[in-house]
Amino acid sequence: MPVIPFADLGAIHEPMLEDLRAAFDRVVRSSAFNGGPEVEAFETAFAELVGVPHAVGVGSGTAALHLALVAAGIGPGDEVVLPPNTFVATAEAIVAAGATPVFADVEPDTALLDPAAVEAAVTDRTAAIAAVHLYGQVADMDRLGKLAEKRGLFLLEDAAQAVTSTWDGRQAGSLGAAAGFSFYPGKNLGALGEAGAVTTADPGLAKRVAQLRSHGESARYVHELGGVNERMDGLQAAFLNVKLPHLAELQRRRAAVVEQYRRRLAGVDGITWFATRAEAGHSHHLLVVQVDRRDAVLEAMRADGVQAMVHYPTPIHLQPAFAGAQGAGRFPVAEAMAERILSLPLFPHMTVEQVETSVAALRAAVEVRS
Repeated sequence: MPVIPFADLGAIHEPMLEDLRAAFDRVVRSSAFNGGPEVEAFETAFAELVGVPHAVGVGSGTAALHLALVAAGIGPGDEVVLPPNTFVATAEAIVAAGATPVFADVEPDTALLDPAAVEAAVTDRTAAIAAVHLYGQVADMDRLGKLAEKRGLFLLEDAAQAVTSTWDGRQAGSLGAAAGFSFYPGKNLGALGEAGAVTTADPGLAKRVAQLRSHGESARYVHELGGVNERMDGLQAAFLNVKLPHLAELQRRRAAVVEQYRRRLAGVDGITWFATRAEAGHSHHLLVVQVDRRDAVLEAMRADGVQAMVHYPTPIHLQPAFAGAQGAGRFPVAEAMAERILSLPLFPHMTVEQVETSVAALRAAVEVRS
């Protein structure tokens, strides 16, 4: 039985192996393992891609969100509004900054943060909104931006899944006061380990993030801020510099695979697709649908050799680390969605035959259980 992987990073890296090895050799010979020319080159190239003046490389996407909040002055006593159906790192970053996560429900047709729910969640303690661009689609940054401006809130983009995503022609990462990107290996632009970046048009915020990532240093052994150790690794920057020129082609291929799925699943009963807003350019980090009896469908697909997954099965407010006043029943859209979402295999080098196998397994599982 053929096994269809959820993702195939080997197929992405195979054509780049010679250049990746050369990047490794270059960094080893230079001994520029933290910071240095590879990090600086990536920061410049990534800022240009996003369309902002500043990109600051850090150790992970979680660190990017954390340091952006701290650099903005968000801390103890502050509340940050976020959706409950994101990866736990969004909430972890808020807690690491000393602030309190406050959840707001999401739109049923997009799974993205509902601006009306955000406005209802804002209190006198609210200092920021963390707008998560889930699955590769940008949240409604027009409405969230207006709300942030009206209430004087820091608007942070969690763009971990949204490299090359757009809103009204503008790149994710250029739409708020700052953004956090992840280059975890499975991301559309993935390093060969952990890495992340903060993007912003604010030179002061960029400077503070750069200080915070390196123990709060303004100069060697001069620690102006209480910082952390979250510098971008020189090797990861070098690998990202190799992969960045391939991104546009990989994204084109990824979109073509999504289109194959959509054609082959058109009109199939029992499968609900999320909508893509007219203003949004989707980067297709994940291909997520909704089905009834999701766990049974997932089990059947895996039995057929198709490695589907779930992102994410338990909303953050129901996780043991975050359970509290905002318990079950408070966010019905996110909670209901968590029981129905299913992530289908998706990677740039996915073949027509692999798509057909995945579609056949999904159709069979849905039809048997309908």
